[in-house]
Amino acid sequence: PQTEFSNFFFFLSFFPAETLMDTKWATTELAWTSHPETGWEEVSGYDDAMNPIRTYQVCNVRELNQNNWLRSDFIPRKDVLRVYVEMKFTVRDCNSIPNIPGSCKETFNLFYYESDSDSATSTSPFWMENPYVKVDTIAPDESFSMLESGRVNTKIRSFGPLSRAGFYLAFQDLGACMSLISVRVFYKKCSTTIAHFAVFPETATGAEATSLVIAPGTCVPNALEVSVPLKLYCNGDGEWMVPVGSCTCMAGFEPAVKDTQCQACSPGTFKSKQGEGFCSLCPPNSRTSSGAASICSCRTGYYRADNDSPDSGCTTVPSAPRSVISSVNETSLVLEWSEPRDQGGREDLLYNVICKKCLPERGTCTRCDDNVDISPRHLGLTERLVTVRNLQAHTQYSFEIQAVNGVSNKSPYAPQFASVNITTNQDFSHFPHTAPSAVPTVHLMGASANTMSLSWLPPEKPNGIILDYEIKYHEKVRASLCGSKCINTSHRQRNAINRSDISLCASHTADVDKTLQEQLPLIVGSLTAGLVFIIVVVVIAIVCLRKQRNGSESEYTEKLQQYITPGMKVYIDPFTYEDPNEAIREFAKEIDVSCVKIEEVIGAGEFGEVCRGRLKLPGRREIIVAIKTLKAGYTERQRRDFLSEASIMGQFDHPNIIRLEGVVTKSRPVMIVTEFMENGALDSFLRLNDGQFTVIQLVGMLRGIAAGMKYLSDMNYVHRDLAARNILVNSNLVCKVSDFGLSRFLEDDPTDPTYTSSLGGKIPIRWTAPEAIAYRKFTSASDVWSYGIVMWEVMSYGERPYWDMSNQDVINAVEQDYRLPPPMDCPTALHQLMLDCWVKERNLRPKFSQIVNTLDKLIRNAASLKVVTSTHSGASQPLLDRCVPDYTTFTTVGDWLDAIKMSRYRDNFLNAGFASFDLVAQMTAEDLLRIGVTLAGHQKKILGSIQDMRLQMNQTLPVQV
Repeated sequence: PQTEFSNFFFFLSFFPAETLMDTKWATTELAWTSHPETGWEEVSGYDDAMNPIRTYQVCNVRELNQNNWLRSDFIPRKDVLRVYVEMKFTVRDCNSIPNIPGSCKETFNLFYYESDSDSATSTSPFWMENPYVKVDTIAPDESFSMLESGRVNTKIRSFGPLSRAGFYLAFQDLGACMSLISVRVFYKKCSTTIAHFAVFPETATGAEATSLVIAPGTCVPNALEVSVPLKLYCNGDGEWMVPVGSCTCMAGFEPAVKDTQCQACSPGTFKSKQGEGFCSLCPPNSRTSSGAASICSCRTGYYRADNDSPDSGCTTVPSAPRSVISSVNETSLVLEWSEPRDQGGREDLLYNVICKKCLPERGTCTRCDDNVDISPRHLGLTERLVTVRNLQAHTQYSFEIQAVNGVSNKSPYAPQFASVNITTNQDFSHFPHTAPSAVPTVHLMGASANTMSLSWLPPEKPNGIILDYEIKYHEKVRASLCGSKCINTSHRQRNAINRSDISLCASHTADVDKTLQEQLPLIVGSLTAGLVFIIVVVVIAIVCLRKQRNGSESEYTEKLQQYITPGMKVYIDPFTYEDPNEAIREFAKEIDVSCVKIEEVIGAGEFGEVCRGRLKLPGRREIIVAIKTLKAGYTERQRRDFLSEASIMGQFDHPNIIRLEGVVTKSRPVMIVTEFMENGALDSFLRLNDGQFTVIQLVGMLRGIAAGMKYLSDMNYVHRDLAARNILVNSNLVCKVSDFGLSRFLEDDPTDPTYTSSLGGKIPIRWTAPEAIAYRKFTSASDVWSYGIVMWEVMSYGERPYWDMSNQDVINAVEQDYRLPPPMDCPTALHQLMLDCWVKERNLRPKFSQIVNTLDKLIRNAASLKVVTSTHSGASQPLLDRCVPDYTTFTTVGDWLDAIKMSRYRDNFLNAGFASFDLVAQMTAEDLLRIGVTLAGHQKKILGSIQDMRLQMNQTLPVQV
């Protein structure tokens, strides 16, 4: 994963701004309003380039109680939410002014006042804070004395959100000797940009410096959207970030001007599909004379089959088969031939054998009857040999051998063929004559006491002309329930050569029905007895299964409570107990309510209030504790879910896991008592102390969290909700993992979108691994992903992950390999460890034991924490020690791709000609893009392995002496 989308778009190297007012360019008097008139004074002057400028100055330092106001003209805000004020000014050093009272100042105050119109006067609004809103007290970096020239200070301040049509600026002097040289009012914006074939309009920044403003995108002309709705985020510095969605050039158009335009394919070229590829020359036997072609039309006489791709060349029909040979083999005719001289440029060649029977007296030929057998078949042959049977005697036949391929049905002309003529009175005079085949089916059309009507189909193989049919019949014996027996009932047909017998069996329906009626009571009784027997067997089986299951569950529960290895217990899910109270009794100590004293409510939990109090157990000193209470009116399920956290917490004993003191279940309210953590939740604690800790202190916090998670992972416990809000901090800055509740309210709370419904449960999207979101696959590896987010929260002092992006945008961005950038002043090594935790393939993420070891190394080697990552840095080498594949052990490039789990690109490499390691070692990011490796994470992985390959090649070079 990388911190940004590779080759998606380029960030601007400066922050664009739009000016609302700038006194530097004023050519006439500003005529701002001042109060009192003896305060600020407008004067003309020159800047460093000797350009005339209008300035305001004030210097009433010898008079006490100064309160001089200066108000600008009305400034329309143009629908922006936050504005910036750049002030250039000089200030006289009070120490350089002799004989002044102690009221001399070297600062002034900046205010603003919003209004829907230019309605301010010399007396309205009142010259005081409220209705004016104070922005800041402005102090100079440098002041000057009489003996030296004025040193110009430049200060920028911002304010918002603005909601009215415009505003005034106001400057308050309380006794300084200063000059306001120029004032510029501007707002930041993200300039119009084109990113991945989409245009994003100019967008003003949000109301807060940390706000992200969504800008919808529109595909450039001749491009189409290929994923989720297009959008970019404009941050408070006027910088585009976190792209979502993309466009690509439509068929017939290719990328141009650094992926900002889609230009039409030139005549003679085409592009068949939408995508990032470029136009290609027309394939063989095709052409196009116009631009923007998505397919090249075939030249005359050439065609494409229905299943041919537009990128394939055009082909034609084959020529006729050659060298047809006929031979007689006893009772059959064998035809053989050679393949056509020209197959039309295709590989899907097939053959058809058409049999025709000719009448010499009429000089015409017609298709053979269906009784002529051509084996293996007469159409769609792949072999060049057939056997023909059942030809009639004294008949002339003609056989056409056609060659066809995938485009033969496109040609307006009939397939070309070779033919051979056969006359059976010459070639077949020695054939033994065969009898006709049997009549296939005989139907009883009707019957009475003395007559029967029969019908039948002619034989499939008459082997000549049928002369007559002969029918024989005999009386039938008595019928039984299961069938009837016929005695030698037959009929035969005769052709000009021989006879053939068939069987005929008829029965009287009345006899069968009568027998069935007599035996029906016996059948019903048998079925009833069988059904009763089956029910008894099923009941006995269920009873046995329950006994076996109860015994195995009891045995399983006992086994779970044993040590797998000495000193290492396995976590037991309290929900496996039939009686939840049994789990409470086993893992949590019951505390008498008289030992607990609640002093103060400090928060609200999921099931009730969270309080600070004191615990005094017999024989122990009194300690401060945190107390979770179960609110009144709870249901039995709420009580079970509330106490389940204690059943879980009571199984853990580690300095970085919150410690359970006990529970109160035998009185009201029900309580969970834990150790008290003075500094509360980690995220709010960091926000309150922004910038107050050293990097070593922050890494120490992270090390403690990782150690606690290693302990949980070793016990086979998956947290599922690891986040800074669920880490508690004590007075010694020791961080402890908390919040082991498995049940959360399912009602949606629009004020807290942290937990979002997904597949039947609530998931903290911003902290959760992709596989857990998509498939509910929670493992220690998904906890590692969450730990990487916690690292980012700690290093950014509690900033919200992914800022104010929607949860769906977060899911889409992560799926497209976007990863959070390094926080300000974050060491490179720590951000690389975050990226390792955010590897998409969960089996490649580090284990918590590796994370602890890595953090220990960083703490011991403090110099490694002084290398700071820039916000837009590219991929860096993995921090954790991993096995680097030796390319010399692989036979092919494909084997190497298999080893680094990138086998999906095997064909991409080979088709592009990168079939040797020497060529692969020279590949760049541009080469990967060109052959179709577009995912940023896959690019990083392949390029990292290529870098290892280059290093290995350098190591294996012979030393020149």
